[in-house]
Amino acid sequence: MFTSHSEPTQERGAEPATVRANSAVLSWPGDDGSALPAPRTGTARPAYELPVLLGIVMVAALLALWGLDDSSFHAFYAAGVRSMTDNPVAFFYGSFDPGNTITIDKLPGYLWPQALSALVFGFHPWALVLPQAIEGMACVVLLHGLVRRWAGVPAGLLAAGFLTLTPVFVGLGRSVTEDSPFTLLLLLAAAATQRATEGGRRRRLLLAGVWVGAAFQCKMLEAWAVLPALAVTYLVAAPTALRRRLLDVALAGAVACGVSLSWMVVATLTPASERPYLDGTTDNSAYGLVVGYNFLTRFHGLDAAAAGSVAPNESLRTAGTGPGMGDSVWKMFSPGIATQTGWLYPLAALGVAGGAWALWRRRAARTDRVLAGYVLWGSWLVTFFLLFSFGSVTGHTYYMGVVAVALAAMGGAGTVPAWRACRRGGRRAWVLPGVIALNLAWCVTLTWWYPHFIPWSVPTAAALGLVALVLSCVRRRPRLVTAGLAAGLAAVLLIPAAWSASALSLRYNQPGSLGRVGPTSHRAGNPLAKLGPTRERLLAYLTAHRGGAEYLAAVPGWDEAAPYIISANAHVLPVGGFTGRAPHPTSGGFRELIGTGRLRYVVLTRAEANLSPRHAVTSAAMIVRWTVDHCTVVPSAAYGSGDQAETLYDCGPDRERGRAAAHEGLSSP
Repeated sequence: MFTSHSEPTQERGAEPATVRANSAVLSWPGDDGSALPAPRTGTARPAYELPVLLGIVMVAALLALWGLDDSSFHAFYAAGVRSMTDNPVAFFYGSFDPGNTITIDKLPGYLWPQALSALVFGFHPWALVLPQAIEGMACVVLLHGLVRRWAGVPAGLLAAGFLTLTPVFVGLGRSVTEDSPFTLLLLLAAAATQRATEGGRRRRLLLAGVWVGAAFQCKMLEAWAVLPALAVTYLVAAPTALRRRLLDVALAGAVACGVSLSWMVVATLTPASERPYLDGTTDNSAYGLVVGYNFLTRFHGLDAAAAGSVAPNESLRTAGTGPGMGDSVWKMFSPGIATQTGWLYPLAALGVAGGAWALWRRRAARTDRVLAGYVLWGSWLVTFFLLFSFGSVTGHTYYMGVVAVALAAMGGAGTVPAWRACRRGGRRAWVLPGVIALNLAWCVTLTWWYPHFIPWSVPTAAALGLVALVLSCVRRRPRLVTAGLAAGLAAVLLIPAAWSASALSLRYNQPGSLGRVGPTSHRAGNPLAKLGPTRERLLAYLTAHRGGAEYLAAVPGWDEAAPYIISANAHVLPVGGFTGRAPHPTSGGFRELIGTGRLRYVVLTRAEANLSPRHAVTSAAMIVRWTVDHCTVVPSAAYGSGDQAETLYDCGPDRERGRAAAHEGLSSP
């Protein structure tokens, strides 16, 4: 199927001369198996390339930046960013609260750009979204360069366009999640590996290891999933001796490991008293956070507790999974994920199958650039596809950014040579029209789950598809065939493009959300990020009666603490971490805070205050029970509230006097 034109070159190692693709352009072979001529890619850029690329980037910018001033805070992440802007310790460790008592439940690297943006522009919702929008546009440009260098200019532009119109990628640029910087860093690693493979450059490969290590600070062990693709690509295609290739890969792996573990080493060597508690762990260890809580809990049946992880919150683990979201390959074809990521599965499959067939038929040289590209993107796609098929992603489609870039790359690389074959005629001329028809049918099938969302897109795409079929049949008019292919691609892209464009409406995607675009993304702000009038009065009371206490109050649950941190940067003490099961503070540590006067007040919800003693099995639950049993309720009238949803407890040294005063109908001092 696909072939590439190449020129001879001599490897620098001990191996004999081989054929290497210095200028890779894919084409289909003739019916007799011989390669057909195809345009070559030189160093000069075609006149159309830059304008088309700028247009694609402008579309990506529009989809990411539109409505940025209407961004909302994600309560958990925004609280962390607000705290991280306070001091270097909070910034480095990713403290959830201003008092540096506990971290967020991930490594903080992905929040560093957001914290820097907040320091520059102020703590605003849009300032936290802006870095992801910029990273998304950078991904488009970088993917174009990667595919262009491998498969030619048209394929690079198609890949950039495919990525720009993929809904999940649009959502990443409008989100506050870790996958936008993560995807960019892995693309940088791929670019460094591509250059290293072409010339056997060790320094370039070491740079790839640095980028993977930086990606580790965003998504931890998930970053290492790209290492097989990078390593195999270099081992297969670098023009040096095998011993040199093995040494280079080993050194790059050591660099990736060293950079990856750098934060964990610092956190491990720092005394626990000089840093915040690491959320998600039972033993305050970086290992428990990274390996236990953020890796082993993602797979059913693995023992995360032995690695120091708290028990996963099953209600969160299964939330939003939707139909067909079980742990299997079929998850990737379910509407919950496929409508965000998988619109172009058939075109990407054309790239994978066509490339494999062509390389097998042509017996490509080991150092062939086309071979290296297929090894890189094929390994990347298969690895992440399987990883997310069997790993629990809890319905969070933003994980799919790294899958989207591989699908776009393979789709672009597969479409261009099939397009040329269609124009030339012959037995393989109908491959691309057939795949386009299949892809269009797949897109229509995905819309059946949401029949009332953009209902005009299906008949419009079907009409375009019919026009494409008619024009493609006019074999004696090459221009009409070209127009037919263009209409077919437009038909395929129309529905995902409409979904992506829906992000321009706040009804279907609000900047600051979690990366989902379309009918399931409804979100009108986040009430957890705001202090209502009742809490404002409560905060005023706590501030006025704080005395010499270090914390205004203890608040079980991050969701109860977040509004105080986001709105007022208040020094509240969150209890239990994200899941409510982290043993921080311990019961003894909590009583010590009370006894030393560093903490006086505790705010409990009605449900927490009514917790049965037999359910007090976690540290947070035991603290709640101790508070109810030993502290005095402050009458709500003392802080001007008639709302009984939250109860304020006074645990100060004069609480017995306060309890007696409350019994007599008096307000607490």
